[in-house]
Amino acid sequence: MGELRKSWVESANRADTDFPLNNLALGVFSVGETEPRCGVAIGSMIVDACGLEEDGLLVLAETPVLDVPFWNELMELGPEAWAAFRARMTALLAEGSEDRNRVRPHLYRQADAALYMPFLVSEYTDFYAGKHHAENVGTMFRGPENALPPNWLSIPIGYNGRASSVVVSGTPVTRPWGQLKAPDAELPEFAPCRRFDLELEMGAIVGQPSEGMVSVAQADDMIFGYVLLNDWSARDIQAWEYQPLGPFQAKATATTISPWIVMKAALEPFRTSTPARARPLLPYLREPGPMIYDIDLEVALAPEGGAQTVIARTNYREMYYSAAQQLAHHATSGCPMNVGDLLGSGTISGPTKDSRGSLLELSWGGKEPITLAGGETRSFLEDGDRLTLRGAAKGQGYRIGFGECAGKVVAAMALPDCAK
Repeated sequence: MGELRKSWVESANRADTDFPLNNLALGVFSVGETEPRCGVAIGSMIVDACGLEEDGLLVLAETPVLDVPFWNELMELGPEAWAAFRARMTALLAEGSEDRNRVRPHLYRQADAALYMPFLVSEYTDFYAGKHHAENVGTMFRGPENALPPNWLSIPIGYNGRASSVVVSGTPVTRPWGQLKAPDAELPEFAPCRRFDLELEMGAIVGQPSEGMVSVAQADDMIFGYVLLNDWSARDIQAWEYQPLGPFQAKATATTISPWIVMKAALEPFRTSTPARARPLLPYLREPGPMIYDIDLEVALAPEGGAQTVIARTNYREMYYSAAQQLAHHATSGCPMNVGDLLGSGTISGPTKDSRGSLLELSWGGKEPITLAGGETRSFLEDGDRLTLRGAAKGQGYRIGFGECAGKVVAAMALPDCAK
């Protein structure tokens, strides 16, 4: 797992920080009246990477790369530039750096900063690639004998979502309207979602484009970094609309991501293998080595005015298909992958009840409500509830974290005249 790399920024040397020198997570921030700009998290501080480039301390190309409030232009430069960027930032921030006095004026407190979307999302695809989640959901609706669809063990199942509804942590999420149909009703109704849910996921960011098929190893090389991801889901809208073509409006309300991109290189010490295969995969999906990561994850729920309760803990290594496998499969049709594409892992659930990554599973479809710290119960999300996802890979005396991925549910908007 390696050891903590010491920085002259003292807060980066704490064992409980998400952002040691080993991490160098990427975000977009502003302080006061300044315009949003690219920054690198270091301990409790943010380094203004745009300012470093302007001062000549960081040279990535012949022309400026970080003069825009997103990290896509660094992605476009490719893996060699990504490695060079990390090496230079490490040198600037490492204990004993000769440039520390020149870097110091570019430091800002995270507590004083507003955070924004860290990259421009080109396209968004969400997968259904966690075996425990798929088995739980399938058991609820089809019984244990037919829990997994016939194709599930052979193919990473996914759907194309809405890039326009991907939002950064802290953005309020409005309860959606949609068509709902009770099992005993003759006709559907148009009403606010009553079974609003979260999905605990990781998001992989594509940093290089493709033309035609790519191998799993090539796909892994194309991945720039990872974020935490909550794919908000309207379960009752989904139940009525999903046959025969799958998720649509039920998944279009919002997808929240953490404000910090953890570059893939920071996670290398935490690589591990996907679970044992229940069925041999076709050659194009076989992994040449460990392709998933050991990242502890948790979900906390806080009702309006109440204390938060951690309702689930799991680990990214539970995923049956890695992001590299998902990306390789995505490209098989000739579908071009673009810089800034976002791939949602699918809900990450573990084998135990307290490791389920959605309320649909935690409450077993509403039949077994969970109890919060204040005594309230939940089957699905209520207005005012705040959901917070956290995650970190843990080494010897340090952690590689993502910051919080949070969102608060607000009441559905008034019914517009066009819907009356």
